[in-house]
Amino acid sequence: MITVDDWAEIRRLHRAEKMPIKVIARTMGISKNTVRRAIRATEVPRYERAATGSIVDAFEPAIRAQLKLDPKMPATTIAERIGWVNSITVLRDRVRDLRPVYLPVDPVSRTTYEPGELAQCDLWFPPITLPGLADVPPVLVMVSGYSRWSVGRMIPSRHAEDLVLATWVLLAELGAVPKALVWDNEGGVGKYRRGGRPPVLSAQFNALRGLLATRVVILPPRDPESKGIVERTNQYLETSFLPGRTFSGPADFNAQLGAWFALVNARRKRHLQCAPADRIAADRAAMLELPPIEAGQLGWHNQIRLPRDHWVRLDTCDYSVDPHVIGRKVNVYADLERVTVRCGGHLVAEHARSWAPHQTITDPVHAEAGRLLRAEAARAKLAAHPAAGAAGAAGAAVNGAGAAAGAADIEVEQRPLAVYDDLTNRREAS
Repeated sequence: MITVDDWAEIRRLHRAEKMPIKVIARTMGISKNTVRRAIRATEVPRYERAATGSIVDAFEPAIRAQLKLDPKMPATTIAERIGWVNSITVLRDRVRDLRPVYLPVDPVSRTTYEPGELAQCDLWFPPITLPGLADVPPVLVMVSGYSRWSVGRMIPSRHAEDLVLATWVLLAELGAVPKALVWDNEGGVGKYRRGGRPPVLSAQFNALRGLLATRVVILPPRDPESKGIVERTNQYLETSFLPGRTFSGPADFNAQLGAWFALVNARRKRHLQCAPADRIAADRAAMLELPPIEAGQLGWHNQIRLPRDHWVRLDTCDYSVDPHVIGRKVNVYADLERVTVRCGGHLVAEHARSWAPHQTITDPVHAEAGRLLRAEAARAKLAAHPAAGAAGAAGAAVNGAGAAAGAADIEVEQRPLAVYDDLTNRREAS
């Protein structure tokens, strides 16, 4: 057996230098037959040790008989059946080699996506804690099927309005609209119907689908394999993004998540043999253009007549409104960050949206305006009923000056004394 170096040198001397076989053999100190074999060889010489046999060879027919009975029989059971008393490792290796012969062939398919074909969407619930929040809000993650470009954002809730807003924000980051958005059976997006009937989208997502001119695919329940790309991304977030990080709030979480996705999209992926950043241009070129959606067109919308209790409810939180528009119709709108209220086109309230549920958010300006309006209304009632005002003053003197100071802020009906005299006279007449 000659080395690869000797084999290459023999072929060089014979072909390039035109040296005879005898001279090559004499120069290199090897036999002429070795030189002839090296010249005729078409493959690189490799050293292969001759098989010496194994202690399990004599048991192979018995192993095959057991695997024929049950191809999934464990190696330990086979060892017991055939009377094996030697190393179980040797038997396991032979069983591993023989088992595929008796198992039915069940190849898996490889799913591939064309540029711009689809993006997979899913809600991820990170196992973390955020200051001031008992429950951690969900994170919407979106991954393009072709380029594997990933984006994500923490959102206040999983209501349809917030899912639509977050979808639009992530599509704006992506820079284009895939021809299909794949979702699982998420209630805010739509519901999968059994019996072969097509799924029904929520009203908000149906409107978004029309604005984007794309398709929304609802997967059947318990079918995570159909969106395995985004499921693996969620696992990657838990193992690579979360460890060692702390967050001061949702805004800090989104800032760190966006910076992390920028790094991930530039990393080379083994499956692609390139980075998502190398494919995103082709992906975007095949996608649909972003439509011109105006600010306020998506999200939470409601129109109510502002009651005397001049707070409006959005989701589970109450937000104060300028009390000067009590009794008039106001338009309430909210996106992922702000809550605004308008009356006749004029802004009458603006608040940062609360991520904590069941909160009451009050603007000090609105509270002061309400106090002044209540005091003015109380003075107007006193002016309209002087007798009631005298009675109120007497009561205030009895109960103390402090109670009199606070009476202007308490809306209590005060009737004239003549009303009570009239009621007394009626009872005596009856």
